[in-house]
Amino acid sequence: MKIVGVDLHAKQQSIAMLDTETGELTEKVIRHEGNVVREFYVGLEGPVVVGLEATGSMQWFLELLDELGIQYRVGHPAKIRAAEPRKQKHDRRDARLVLDLLERDHFPDIWMPSTEQRDLRTLLRDRHQWVKMRARLQHTLQSIALNHALRKGTSLWTAAGQDSLQRLPLPPTPANDAISY
Repeated sequence: MKIVGVDLHAKQQSIAMLDTETGELTEKVIRHEGNVVREFYVGLEGPVVVGLEATGSMQWFLELLDELGIQYRVGHPAKIRAAEPRKQKHDRRDARLVLDLLERDHFPDIWMPSTEQRDLRTLLRDRHQWVKMRARLQHTLQSIALNHALRKGTSLWTAAGQDSLQRLPLPPTPANDAISY
């Protein structure tokens, strides 16, 4: 089994990898250029566990690991940081710390939603925005109707209400070129 501690950044990742069968420790830096990251992780044989600290830009990496069928664990950044007595950050040392916590089974896991859950949340947020826009538009139209003594309440949204709304004598809108900002 290979245990990989990763310190992930936007342009590169520092890794510390332990092969539990041979005891071999490998430390390296992988630049995020081309297919280098994919090729490295595809080349790992046997069961692999990757540990990393939660960051805002890790989603692409987690999706890659999912795609490759590699198990990963995401850790709480403050708790990982608290395990290191030295205050100075160092990428290689941080990767080694993650590896050490994984190896000793002291890794502070956090719950991560699945890809399906993340996609569903995105759809729900999008739907919520559309519902808010519809409500704003309805409130605006209701206000216009009330300002013209058209009191229909919720029946304003029926076909007859929409017809009444369209027949309101509204002033013409100014041409776009007449509007100055």
